[in-house]
Amino acid sequence: MTEAPLERVWSRSGHAGWDSGDRDVLDWYEESTPSDGSPWLRMNFVASVDGAVTVDGLSGGLGSDADRRVFDLLRVPCDIVVVAAGTVRTEGYGPLRVGGHHSRLRTDAGYAEQPRFGIVSRSLDLDPDDRIFTEAPVRPLVLTTRAADRDRIVALSRVADVIACGDESVDGEELRTALAATGLPRIHSEGGPALFGAFIASGSVDDVCLTVSPLLASGDAGRIAQGPPPSAPVGLALAHVARAADDTLLLRYTRPAAA
Repeated sequence: MTEAPLERVWSRSGHAGWDSGDRDVLDWYEESTPSDGSPWLRMNFVASVDGAVTVDGLSGGLGSDADRRVFDLLRVPCDIVVVAAGTVRTEGYGPLRVGGHHSRLRTDAGYAEQPRFGIVSRSLDLDPDDRIFTEAPVRPLVLTTRAADRDRIVALSRVADVIACGDESVDGEELRTALAATGLPRIHSEGGPALFGAFIASGSVDDVCLTVSPLLASGDAGRIAQGPPPSAPVGLALAHVARAADDTLLLRYTRPAAA
């Protein structure tokens, strides 16, 4: 498979040309990430220049070869990929599995061959017989609340580890703590917007990777984060800007370390 070329046009550590391989690109996204096993949460989203998060209801309409390359690579340096159940349904997720090349990158970096798949659902409106569970390469997790229906918890427990991370809604800090206690401290989330908004409100986001697609989409598409605002806007620091040949921009922002 031909890699979509990326040029790193700005970063805190320097510039890189178009010939950057996958290991180089992974290094861009691993700079300044913790290695002490502490909980750490990254979000990955794509949006148009005018802020649309979907085209015709799906984020795939905004994607490019470069975005898909980074999307796949960001599943490498993590223990678990966390996605809201609504996004799983809307975007048509199947069993979460990384391919052979990315699996080798994972093991070379000290991770398991496959990441765990964490599905966030308050209602637990999930089918235990869905192939997301029955064909999963490793046992998924369902992240829910202490108010969740007991019968649905029992049914899903046959095919997944069910963990409560909040009372009436999933709390980002509880989720981080619970996953770290399960041996899954490096958390990579692919949305959706309501989950991102909840993580922002709870102060749980450490890293944001945003692809800016060179499109004007307009319409009634939402934004990448929705929900109650935090007590104050969360400041971030720009870590790098990468550019694809088609003028897609790939941005990475990190939460500054506490003084």
